[in-house]
Amino acid sequence: MPPPAASRWPRTLPTLPAGLLVIIAAISVQLGASVATGLFDDFGPINIVALRLIFGAALVVAVRPPGLGSAGQSAWRSALALGVILAVMNTSFYLAISRIPLGVAVTIEFLGPLAAAVLGSRRALDLAWVALAAAGVWLLAGGRFEADDLVGIAFAAAAGACWFAYILVGGRVARDWPDGRGAGAAMAVSALLIIPVVAVLGDPGAIAASPWILAFGLVIGLLSSAVPYTFEVAALGRMRPATYGILVSLEPAFGAIAGFVLLAQPLAPAELVAIGLVVAASIGASLTARTIPEPPGELGA
Repeated sequence: MPPPAASRWPRTLPTLPAGLLVIIAAISVQLGASVATGLFDDFGPINIVALRLIFGAALVVAVRPPGLGSAGQSAWRSALALGVILAVMNTSFYLAISRIPLGVAVTIEFLGPLAAAVLGSRRALDLAWVALAAAGVWLLAGGRFEADDLVGIAFAAAAGACWFAYILVGGRVARDWPDGRGAGAAMAVSALLIIPVVAVLGDPGAIAASPWILAFGLVIGLLSSAVPYTFEVAALGRMRPATYGILVSLEPAFGAIAGFVLLAQPLAPAELVAIGLVVAASIGASLTARTIPEPPGELGA
């Protein structure tokens, strides 16, 4: 008898190109962020990020439950570290996009993976793609640094620092959990960590008074957490941090496009040029990246 579809689909991820997984994750997370932004006025970013992390964890754990005895202490330590990073990164990012435009927040946050690309590269060609992506990042957001909410910029920068750590720790989780359950373990940790935060800083009563918000929480959890983190952790086990860091230069472009289409946040001509630069850098990095042997990694069982 074939395994149920829910347990079968994650096993297909290693058959897809790692770069494609990262791009799908980037599109998914920006769609989820757009949905979340529309709910901030009524529920606040803390409530929404809590729904995202809790529902995202529930979805992934339902597909690949991480049993307490399924990994050793070292694997659990890496999952715990990744869970803390996810909780801080997502909370910081939602606080940022509640204050500044989505495209700008994503661009500032992108400085994290851009730093990973710079620090992890040894080839002149890689650095050329990084420089091209950096030019797009600056053109997209550089002129707004003084005008935007400084608190929002600070939160976006904090999310970027967490993203840098996520790249490094995510690869470790991918290798420490060869049965494919590391992403669920880390997301479960992040969901547990956000509960006391929303109890103290959020407004659980607003959620209780409007149970329909749970349906949106499920959608946000799927788009912003379950799909991107499962896909990205799978990809991080098969690519260098430098390659990942350049490839996700598409995220500022996706964020700006999502902000324009879904949130009516307009794009200036210079921003369209910036999108072209980061897209070109991503395509160039993908075409010229060195392939590395595929280790037994996340979702590879």
